[in-house]
Amino acid sequence: MDQRTSEKTLLVFNCHEAWIYQLRALGLPLDIVVGLDGRHTEGWDHQMRPIPPNARLVPLSQAFSNPTPYYCIITHNIADLMQIKHRPEPRLLVIHSTIEGRCLEEQSTVDPASMRQTLRTYLTLTRGHAVAVSPLKGRSWGFSEDIISFCVEPGDYPPYRGELACGLRICNFITSRRRILMWDFQERAFAGLPVTLVGHNPGLPGVRAAESWDHLKAHLQSHRFYIHTADPNLEDGYNMATVEAMAAGMPVLSNSHAGSPVEHGVSGFLSDDPQELNGYARMLLADQDLAVRMGRAAQACALRRFPVEAFRRKFLRSIEIARARMSLMSVIDQP
Repeated sequence: MDQRTSEKTLLVFNCHEAWIYQLRALGLPLDIVVGLDGRHTEGWDHQMRPIPPNARLVPLSQAFSNPTPYYCIITHNIADLMQIKHRPEPRLLVIHSTIEGRCLEEQSTVDPASMRQTLRTYLTLTRGHAVAVSPLKGRSWGFSEDIISFCVEPGDYPPYRGELACGLRICNFITSRRRILMWDFQERAFAGLPVTLVGHNPGLPGVRAAESWDHLKAHLQSHRFYIHTADPNLEDGYNMATVEAMAAGMPVLSNSHAGSPVEHGVSGFLSDDPQELNGYARMLLADQDLAVRMGRAAQACALRRFPVEAFRRKFLRSIEIARARMSLMSVIDQP
C-alpha cells in the first residue's frame, strides 16, 4: 500500500537536509518540497544527508495536487507560509534563526519589531503554530512557548579515534555570516593551527562540502577537536554540526556562551580569550588520549541533552497543537 494515502502524511518544505532528516524519528510518511528559491541546490542535497526513510521528494505543484489532505504542513519562514495561504491543512512554522541574525545575514533594513509583529499577526489569523529550535531563537521572535531542540541518534556514528592532529569546523556560507559566527575571533583563536573547514562556501578557495554523510562522519571520527564560535546575541552556543560532533565523540572548543552544551574542562574548552583558546587547542593537538576522554564526556552530554525520544514526543505534540488550532478556526468560521 502506498503510505502516502495515509491520513498522517506530512508536507515538509525543505530548508536544511540535516534538520529535515531528523523527522525520520516521527515515523510518519513525508512529502518533502524541493525546487524552492534561494537554495544552493535545486533538489535534495545528498552530500548532506540521504533522503529520510518513508519520504519522497515533490515539487510544490505536485504536493498541491495530492488528493489526500496532509496531516500537517511544516514550514520554515514567511515565504513558505505565503505559499500555503490557501491550503486548508494545519500549518507549523519552525524557527531556525534569531530575527537579528537573519536581518544581518540578508542585509535587511526591515525593523525587527515590525517583522516580529507581522509574523505573530499572520499566525494568529491563519491559526498557525510556531516552534523554535532553541530558547534564544524562540525569544528573538516572541515565540517561547514551544521549544524543540535537535536530536542525535548514537548509532549513526562510528567509534571516535581522533588520530588526525587537526581541528574541524563544518559551516556553510561563511562570507555572509562572518559577524554571526564571530569569524574574526575564530581566525585569531586558531591562527597557526591546522583546521579543516568543510561546507558549501563558494567564496572560499579550497573549501569543499563533504561528498556524503559517510564522508562527513569520517571527518568527525578522525579529527582531534571540533570548533564552534558564535555571537551570543545572534546565535546559539551550538548548532546541529556541533551536536553531531559531540554525539560522534569529539571534544568542542568554543567561545563562552550561556547556552553552550560544552562543560569547560570536561567535554571541551570555552574561552573568550583567543590566545587562551589557542592554548587549549594546542593541548588537544598534542594529546590524543585527552581528546578521546573529553570526547566521551561530550558524547554522553549530547545523548542526554538531545535525545531522539524527546524530539519525537515534542514534535508530535506540536503537530497536534497545530491541528487543534486549525480545527478551532474551522468551527469559528462555520455559519
